[in-house]
Amino acid sequence: MDVRSTQSYLYWLFCQFELITCSYLMEPWEKVLFYTFNLCVAALLLYTAYVFVAVHLSSACQLLWPFLGNPRENALSVVK
Repeated sequence: MDVRSTQSYLYWLFCQFELITCSYLMEPWEKVLFYTFNLCVAALLLYTAYVFVAVHLSSACQLLWPFLGNPRENALSVVK
C-alpha cells in the first residue's frame, strides 16, 4: 500500500470527522479542548474495558475450572 494514499485516506477520514462533529467551525482553542476531551474519554473507555474484561475472564475461568477438571489432580492420580 502506498504511503501517500494512506496519508490522504487518513486526512479524508479526519475531514469527515470534522464535518460530522462540526468542529471545523470551532476556533483553534476550542478544537484543542474538544479533541483533548474526546481523547481522554476514549482512553478511559479503553482502560475500563481492558480492566473489566480481564476481571470477567478471570471470574469465568474460576467458575469453569471445576467443570473442566483440574489437570494437576488428574496427573497426580495417574502417578500414584
